[in-house]
Amino acid sequence: MSQSVTHQPRVAWDAARAFVRAAGGPGYDAFSGRVLSRLGTDLYGELADTRQRLLTASVESSDSDRFTVDVEASKWRVRLEDLLRTRPDLIGAVRELTDAAPH
Repeated sequence: MSQSVTHQPRVAWDAARAFVRAAGGPGYDAFSGRVLSRLGTDLYGELADTRQRLLTASVESSDSDRFTVDVEASKWRVRLEDLLRTRPDLIGAVRELTDAAPH
């Protein structure tokens, strides 16, 4: 029998980038519904906040757009690492959401 080791920081980083892509994309509504059903209202609200910040940055200046994406991805990495540390049972849900996000 073989066991696999999950590197939670890597899962969190991949998910963070995917969540930010989804927050700024046209498939946001479907993705956010999945976040709500799989991870709950707190992260659903955080995703809505991320979307708002991304939209505001894109309207204000194209220069701040890339900076905002990077900042949001960093916030999500920390948020998801904390989640996976306290709730390792959600790693499957986080991976599913990462796979479901637009590329």
